[in-house]
Amino acid sequence: MNLSMNYFKTNVNKLVLLCLFMLPVVLYAQTTVTGTVIDQNGVPLTGASIAVQGTTRATTADIDGKFSLTGIEPGQVMVVSFVGYISKEVPVGSETVYTVVLDDGAATLDEVVVTALGIKRAEKSLSYNVQVVDSRELTTVKSANFMNAMAGKAAGVTINSSAAGPGAAVKVVMRGAKSLTKNNNALYVIDGIPMYNSSHGNSVAEEILSKQPGTESAADINPEDIESITVLTGPSSAALYGYEGANGVVLITTKKGRGDRTVITAGNSTQFSTPLMTPRFQNTYGNISGESGSWGDKTDYRYDPVKFFNTGSNVTNNVSLATGNDKSQTYLSAAVTNAQGILPNNAYDRYNFTFRNTVSFLNDALVLDASANYIIQKSKNMVSQGQYFNPLPALYLFPRGEDFGEVQLFERYEDLTGANTQFWIYGDQGLSLQNPYWIMHRMNKESDKKRYKLAASLQYNALEWLNIVGRVNVDNSEYRNTEKRYAGTSPIFASAKGFYGLENRNERQIYADVIANLNKDFSEVNLNANIGASIKDMRTNTNSVEGHLNKITNLFTIENLNRTVGIGKLNDDAFIQQTQSVFANIEASYRSMVYLTLTGRSDWDSALAFSEAGIESFFYPSVGLSGIISEMVKMPRWFPFLKARLAYTSVGSAYAPYITRIIYEYDDQMDQYNTLSKYPHTNFLPERTNSLEAGLNMRFFNGALRLDATWYKSNTLNQTFEATLPPTTGFSSVYVQAGDVQNEGVELSLGYDNRWGGFEWETNLTYSYNENVIRQMANGIPNPVTGELITLPYQDKATLGATGSPIVRITEGGTMGDIYVNREWKRDDNGYILLDSRTFLPSLITTPEYKKIGSLLPKSNAGWRNSFSYKGVTLNVLLTGRFGGLVVSNTQALLDRYGVSEASANLREAGGIMINNRDIAARDYLNIVAAGTGQGAYYVYDATNVRLAELSIQYTIPKKWVGHIADITVGLVGSNLAMIYCKAPFDPELVASSTNTYYTGVDYFMLPSLRNIGFNLKLQF
Repeated sequence: MNLSMNYFKTNVNKLVLLCLFMLPVVLYAQTTVTGTVIDQNGVPLTGASIAVQGTTRATTADIDGKFSLTGIEPGQVMVVSFVGYISKEVPVGSETVYTVVLDDGAATLDEVVVTALGIKRAEKSLSYNVQVVDSRELTTVKSANFMNAMAGKAAGVTINSSAAGPGAAVKVVMRGAKSLTKNNNALYVIDGIPMYNSSHGNSVAEEILSKQPGTESAADINPEDIESITVLTGPSSAALYGYEGANGVVLITTKKGRGDRTVITAGNSTQFSTPLMTPRFQNTYGNISGESGSWGDKTDYRYDPVKFFNTGSNVTNNVSLATGNDKSQTYLSAAVTNAQGILPNNAYDRYNFTFRNTVSFLNDALVLDASANYIIQKSKNMVSQGQYFNPLPALYLFPRGEDFGEVQLFERYEDLTGANTQFWIYGDQGLSLQNPYWIMHRMNKESDKKRYKLAASLQYNALEWLNIVGRVNVDNSEYRNTEKRYAGTSPIFASAKGFYGLENRNERQIYADVIANLNKDFSEVNLNANIGASIKDMRTNTNSVEGHLNKITNLFTIENLNRTVGIGKLNDDAFIQQTQSVFANIEASYRSMVYLTLTGRSDWDSALAFSEAGIESFFYPSVGLSGIISEMVKMPRWFPFLKARLAYTSVGSAYAPYITRIIYEYDDQMDQYNTLSKYPHTNFLPERTNSLEAGLNMRFFNGALRLDATWYKSNTLNQTFEATLPPTTGFSSVYVQAGDVQNEGVELSLGYDNRWGGFEWETNLTYSYNENVIRQMANGIPNPVTGELITLPYQDKATLGATGSPIVRITEGGTMGDIYVNREWKRDDNGYILLDSRTFLPSLITTPEYKKIGSLLPKSNAGWRNSFSYKGVTLNVLLTGRFGGLVVSNTQALLDRYGVSEASANLREAGGIMINNRDIAARDYLNIVAAGTGQGAYYVYDATNVRLAELSIQYTIPKKWVGHIADITVGLVGSNLAMIYCKAPFDPELVASSTNTYYTGVDYFMLPSLRNIGFNLKLQF
């Protein structure tokens, strides 16, 4: 299997590299119009857009402002545009060479943006906040998951990378967490089709014993196929997507073919990764003989755990072809991503193949757009955190007086078993410790995924002002996941002959819709309407078997599993959910300066099928009003554009399927079915988010300076809680609905773009502030079974470590990230810390009440991007910052208690700590405050941080230097380069899970964040 996989990887890479360096030049024998686009000072406008009016032919100006268009006929009109300049229409006559001069002053929002359901709208008409991120910002500094490149580039979006390495899932939360029980991640939409973003295997239990994580469907996307990303941060902007849009939308528009010429693009991105932040260790003091902690005398051994990490790599090769004519445009692409993590034997590979064709026929009355995507993805040994399946606990806590070189030979042959066994003489120490190399080489978890997406849309242009579009999309993923633990693994995880687990999983989403689009002028009034219906069917099937090997050592097959009940485990699980919907969007404008937008959507969700709602739908509306103030009143010349907007939305969300019926759950330990302990309550309402937002869009100084400001407030009602039931009912609890979670905040975007001769500076600052408050819980609500009033003043959601560590508790008036502690020093009657009369040591006691010490949630986030360009050289710099909130480091507590941290050595050098006029030895003190995974608030840190998130310098070689054969761009790139300010002992932006709302901001031997440095090359023929 490994040989065939390596053969496949080698040959695919050879194919892509062959296309990269041996691409043909394709020429058309057609009439050609050439020209140059300049500004009023004669400076070439690199990247200016030139399109032939009424056709799909278009191109862009090169670094010298030059362009070329083929197949132009006299009488046609070229539309030339560039950001910050007034567009110009140029009629084509008998000449073949043109010089186009653009004037400053393009200060309006006439640009067309893609919004909900793939509908194109004029930006100035929108009553909600929309932010567009160009594909260049995603592909300059690449990541195996393209969403990592979005950090700091859109206001109102909090992006947290997973610690699981290359290809790991990314947590994307917009305008704060809204649901107490459901996923709060944003929805991904590709060309108007909602995508099921599967993150199977990526959930992290609210404990320290989590298993290895997985990736997510969004990581499958090839960033080179993306034309642009539209970020819809609020439910007002995503109302047409229904409940899935309540958390905001990442709307992806992919590339199409070209109608003017053939363009072949190839590129390579190579990056190398090293840890950015690791714990600060000590190498001065060794261990006492026979002890695992490093509390002995000074030692000559110099052990550095960081040397265990490899230099990671991420190599991406891609090639694409865009071609076509007026009637048919084709886009083809292939990309290969091969990444190696910083841990040994950790890898992620992805192969993307894309085809898309757009064709018009019957005199352009019908337009067919069809696409196919095939993705092969393989991941091996992804590690996030925890003490199971994680090499870091044994690596970090290794006794400093011992020789780590001995454990590098991690396995030794054993005559008794006839197989290699693990070499580790230091015991598990109650932390399941094993040889770090053994964990990475002999406890393998692999995932093989094959995914295909087929999509087609047919548009019928019935009238000049009316068209009808029908679309269908099939998205199917097949997984084969295996776990192989070799003989010699700790008995906790495997028998003497080994352990094997096999999971086969299939996920399929079918989506279809039909939309009628109307755009009609009535004198000074324009009416734009979109009316449609959709169906989405989501199904998953999982079959798994796992257990200890029984007959032959290290023969990993299900035939070799021990079938004894309680040892062999089986699972056969399925999930079905279908949503049928009708929706409408109606926009009326008056003289292109006042816009009124109304939307409405009704959903019939299968999750409600066995509730009292039955087949009833739930409806949610939105209304928005925007006005171009600068069109209504005369504005100063330096302030040419002002738009005000206001929008209100109510979005419904069905609860989880199957909770309204009595269902049975298979107990793999006892080989029997048990009735779930939840009472099947059927009187439920959809969870509902009501949102109000207002904003201003302003342009100054001929559009060079822009400011967009948005205020929003949302309340999410009908939250789900559990109420206890008496044993006589036969159930332990029942779901009830109550509660109100409020998010209120501000989003700001300030940008400036100007040219001085050949020099251009573009800068953009984003800032977002969000205040999360739980306005109401279920306290005082009648129990639907007993009728008694529910007593629920608080609810504990997560323990951030072991007993004694902080917990996440939600209360009325608090936030969804509040952390509490119940450990403090034992004191005497005068309030002084009490010392034991025998040991003369202080002690921590459990307090009757928990005390709130802060919240995990940030107060605000900011990003500042700068781009400087001069004669083909472009320098990009991105700074990001998070302000406020707390994080917890269980890792630091254990490092302190074991005496391997720099802080423990410093405390020894200082002679310990003085308490109540007595010197307390460093070891004694740390054994108290660092007990378990850290006691109380002693390992809680400020999460504020500022970093150099991206830095790149690129040079575009003038085409004339290479005989006008190709545009060539080379660059040096880097991401996550430096932490400018951070007081926490780990990266506060890392998370162990992208899906867990509460178990975040906690480090329990979490992998470090990565510094990435590399280069890229792009050729365009």
